[in-house]
Amino acid sequence: MAHAFTPATVDHSPRQALDAPEILKARIDLAACFRMAAHLGLEEGICNHFSAVVPGHDDLFLVNPYGMSFDEIRASDLLICDFDGRVVAGEGRPEATAFFIHARLHALNPRAKVAFHTHMPNATALCMTEGEPLQWAGQTALKFYGRTAVDDHFNGLALDSSEGDRIARALGDADVLFLRNHGVMVTAPNIAEAWDDLYYLERAAEVQLKAMTSGRALIRVPDEIAQRCYEQMREGDPESARLHLESIKRRLARSAPDYAL
Repeated sequence: MAHAFTPATVDHSPRQALDAPEILKARIDLAACFRMAAHLGLEEGICNHFSAVVPGHDDLFLVNPYGMSFDEIRASDLLICDFDGRVVAGEGRPEATAFFIHARLHALNPRAKVAFHTHMPNATALCMTEGEPLQWAGQTALKFYGRTAVDDHFNGLALDSSEGDRIARALGDADVLFLRNHGVMVTAPNIAEAWDDLYYLERAAEVQLKAMTSGRALIRVPDEIAQRCYEQMREGDPESARLHLESIKRRLARSAPDYAL
């Protein structure tokens, strides 16, 4: 289901500071997210994609190359692309929908420094059902209270900029976008918070689906309590997310240390 993307040009002319320490750290952090997402079954073949705006370069973004599965991606494998389709660092090219979705999302939503798109099974299942995807019936789901949007207009594959623009507009001021009949997009100001949200979004969807299979009605948390719980969680989220990412990097250092190469 993946489609090759033909860049406008492949531009390997040197750019200042593309090997700066903060960029190397972003590569390692993003590679860790790919590896752990694969370990948890959150990816789908070679079709899903994560991106992050390059630190210090708001016109460039890191993204996985076409043809690689999440569980083989290393920090050095990640491409750096500009918003016009040029590969400015790395070997290969992005998958077509990866470029058109992520380039337009970062260009039109500057606050979305990181964007993770997956077809992870439980959250995607909620994209295939009627009504509001998350029912605010479980504590984990309340992490996302007031932070989600739904794109109700599935329009086929994102194979041009107009579809990327449409998805970016559908996100609006939300952090998480449920794409009907498709999958989810998680955006965040940094890689750690994107990882944390991706992980807990799938957990919230999983437990909701389990409850729904019981045949009993879900018990929705009252809005005022849901809002208060969200605010309680949000206060500690940035540090919790940082520690969460560091924990997966330690796990990978033991089980798959090549991720950081």
